Amino acid sequence: MKIINVKNLSKSFGDFPAVKEINFSVEKGEVFGFLGPNGAGKTTTINMLTGLARPTSGKITISGQDGVKDIKKVQQIIGIVPDESNLYEEMSGFENLVFCASLYGMKKEHREKRARELLAQFALDDTGNRPFKAYSKGMKRKLTIAAGIIHKPEILFLDEPTTGIDVKSARQIRELIKVLNDKGTTIFLTTHYIEEAERLCRRIGFIVNGKVIKVSNVNDLMREAQQENVVEFTIDQTSAALKNSLLDNFPEITIKKVSDHNVRIGSAEKIELMPFMNFFDANGVKISEAKIIRPSLEEVFVQITGIEINKLQIEKEGKKK
Repeated sequence: MKIINVKNLSKSFGDFPAVKEINFSVEKGEVFGFLGPNGAGKTTTINMLTGLARPTSGKITISGQDGVKDIKKVQQIIGIVPDESNLYEEMSGFENLVFCASLYGMKKEHREKRARELLAQFALDDTGNRPFKAYSKGMKRKLTIAAGIIHKPEILFLDEPTTGIDVKSARQIRELIKVLNDKGTTIFLTTHYIEEAERLCRRIGFIVNGKVIKVSNVNDLMREAQQENVVEFTIDQTSAALKNSLLDNFPEITIKKVSDHNVRIGSAEKIELMPFMNFFDANGVKISEAKIIRPSLEEVFVQITGIEINKLQIEKEGKKK
């Protein structure tokens, strides 16, 4: 069941087209990743979906509601976690959560109880009375997510949830995202951390220069990207002679990589393991592991977008500063 449906959605700022007639849908209960470099249109798209920016043209449907005309109704069933915190520096963590709950019309006793529950769930109960400005970056990010789910939304929009925070906090936030999704929350996640998308998302949309150029299941993306079959053997010894003997005995293969204890082979055809096991045995080579190598999402990203990973890495580092 589609809980978000976007048709021919565009947004221009003056003469600059930030988002150009994009189309995609999000299934109820999934984690949907929106992947692309800085400036690709991710934040503009999420702002349109959440009512923070009005589309220039196109249609948005969220949980059966018109996401443009009826955005006030839509905002009651969605949670928003922007890439920069929107909480109040002078207020405590508890006060921030209670205030956010009041914006959704929750009764006082319910919002205070819910705030305490979330502080405990996010391991912030010991710091709930501290002013928000005294929180670390990771703690601020967790409280911002807590504020986004204070009203138990059907859909949670997360814009770059782990950018610029320490590794431990990023790991905790990813676990929180998984827990929320396991409980039924649909999650729309924008990120340029490719490994994050691979860990969390079932489907991914790629956006580059304001255009969605591909939407697919992660496993399907991997299969499409794998242009040949690759198997890696972990063995007790390698040598140039062994490599040459492999090529002599299996002329249809290519040697992809050789290191001290690994040899990786590729073939356009399916690789049967038994002939190689027999070959190594006959040559006195002991095998400790044989595994199929699949492409990483980073490799898929490069194939689809043409953008090199080192460019994304530079952007990541720049955003942390």
